Amino acid sequence: MSSPRRTPRHRRPRTALAVGLPLALAASGVLAYGSVFGLGPGEEDRAAAAEAPAWATATADGFASVDALGQKGTYGGRGGRTVTVRTLADLERYATAPEPYVIVVAGTIDMAPVGKEIRVASDKTIIGSGTVGHIVGGGFFLGPGVHNVIIRNLTIRDSYQGVWNDKEHDFDAIQMDGAHHVWIDHNDLRHTADGLIDVRKDSTYVTVSWNKLSNANKAFGIGWTQNLVTDITVHHNWIRETEQRNPSTDNAAHAHLYNNLMEDAPGTAVTSSYGNYARGRTRMLLENSVFQGMRNPVIRDATAALVQRGNVFSGTSGRNESGGGTAFDPKRYYGYAPDAARDVPGLVKSGAGPRSSLGRAAATTATTAAPAAAPAARTLTVAKDGTGQYRTVQAAVDAVPAGNTSRVVVSVKPGTYRETVNVPANKPHVTIEGTGATRKDTVIVYGNAAGMRKPDGSGTYGTPGSATVAVRSDDSRLRNLTVSNDFDEAANQSLKDQQAVALLTTADRIVLDGLIVTGDQDTLELETAAKDKPGRVYVTNSYVVGNVDFVFGRATAVIDRSVITLKKRWNGTSAGYVTAPSTPAGRNGILINRSTVDGDVAAGSFHLGRNWHPGGDRTVDPQATVRDSRLGAAIKRTPWTDMGGFSWKEDRFAEYMNTGPGAGPRSTERPHLTDAQAASQEVSDWLGGWTP
Repeated sequence: MSSPRRTPRHRRPRTALAVGLPLALAASGVLAYGSVFGLGPGEEDRAAAAEAPAWATATADGFASVDALGQKGTYGGRGGRTVTVRTLADLERYATAPEPYVIVVAGTIDMAPVGKEIRVASDKTIIGSGTVGHIVGGGFFLGPGVHNVIIRNLTIRDSYQGVWNDKEHDFDAIQMDGAHHVWIDHNDLRHTADGLIDVRKDSTYVTVSWNKLSNANKAFGIGWTQNLVTDITVHHNWIRETEQRNPSTDNAAHAHLYNNLMEDAPGTAVTSSYGNYARGRTRMLLENSVFQGMRNPVIRDATAALVQRGNVFSGTSGRNESGGGTAFDPKRYYGYAPDAARDVPGLVKSGAGPRSSLGRAAATTATTAAPAAAPAARTLTVAKDGTGQYRTVQAAVDAVPAGNTSRVVVSVKPGTYRETVNVPANKPHVTIEGTGATRKDTVIVYGNAAGMRKPDGSGTYGTPGSATVAVRSDDSRLRNLTVSNDFDEAANQSLKDQQAVALLTTADRIVLDGLIVTGDQDTLELETAAKDKPGRVYVTNSYVVGNVDFVFGRATAVIDRSVITLKKRWNGTSAGYVTAPSTPAGRNGILINRSTVDGDVAAGSFHLGRNWHPGGDRTVDPQATVRDSRLGAAIKRTPWTDMGGFSWKEDRFAEYMNTGPGAGPRSTERPHLTDAQAASQEVSDWLGGWTP
């Protein structure tokens, strides 16, 4: 940012990831639009295999990732054909088939009869297409010996038969009896007649992650066996408005529960009877989870071993127990790094449940009424070790033809790529995506700052020129990556301009999905190609980390369902500004929606934003709206402030329906939208007819 202002001093991250950033980030951002299979109606057997999108090749973490029982981790139908289904007959046909399939559910499928549970065979991935994959009135059953199954990104709902604690109808969303190597991830499970999930009868090597479980008498039962066999990982789930089994774990050999959010909301018809329950001879490790309003949040039998660490309890009552000996160390079986408990509510609420881009771009269809498939994208692979087509990301971008009219996917294998990347304006429709299990696995990092001189002697970089990654082309996307600027401020105190951009966009219809964008000052710069040009940016399921004006620019930008992480400056002090919009008059600016703003900084030390008038430009009308979000205690009671001699009160800054200790009532120093104003400041108003 080039406008005159105070030059902040702040801390350099020790690695490419920011200090204070939650360490365990799930594969929710493994989203891609790669080459896919091209099956037409009735042509399944003539398909030619092409490189599948990343969600079709995703693998489980936790106990489902462990090699055992002759199975090497859990990867579902990877390597099999990808089919899209819209009818019960087609779903059942492919789910019960003996060969591997990736089955994309692209609509609402009603089970008939109600309560029907499709008997899934081994080697299957069943995944919803965006948020449209619904299974209504039934679910799935995995019987003895069934293995290597992924059930992902679906809404499974409404088998409820009118009896709250139903003893007659065993209608579960997902039930397994004697299955192994199963991954249940990013689903919305609700309103069933019996349990939402049942893991029974020696089922083992199971991971349940990033799901929403709600509005049911029984959430999640584990065990029902005399044997100590079950190994299960349960992490980053949002369990709310369920009375019992949250989960109940009976005779599990190893039950690892971490970073879950258990919520009993006040004033509803559902009251929890208990939360996490270690029954029989279960050995349970329960860590860094959050319990809100739960009765009897943690209980155990005298015969069970239950170790608690790092959990947070708010408004709970009744039994909260641990003990019975030691449990186990999950790291003997798999690697993991739990998020801090303080981050769990925002992280889970924004990240659990179906994701809009998972399961998308699967062109194969198993229904005669399906629309024609879109042309397959071209994929360019990048790997530092030489196993891809290119060793650097920039080399792959350079290979994209100018003026390309269809999508090109730059598929980047895990690793740290120390380089700058520029996607020029004449190369639209470019996707850069990491192929790792999480966004931490693929890192693009560099350390330029605005005041540093260019190697060719042509002057300094300036703020936009300092960007590690610059996206200047329309209809481009970044997914499942970390983009970092690790400029060392402590070592460069004599440098005049220390702005250091991690990610710059200067184009229209840009999607940033499943990213970590981390830096200090000016982390995320959202611009347009020119002041009179449009520039819409949609950021979702991401972390943005920084301390001074670290979301800024003149673009029309939505940050949705994300975590904005505040960090200290280089010398350990706390002070900063989240946004610095420079919106042209008559346009929308920065909208932060359904997100969390918080960090490991001092209380009352950060402004939500200030008004940037570049070069003293009086024609701009900066705008920032923060709505339906959780604000941590770091946010000042007067969250907006002036910049460059311009009063923020003469520009457009407002809040609406925020929560958390950093939220505050309407005042002259804290404008709130009215309901009528809020109705015209939705995400759709910002995107203006564009659907990311």
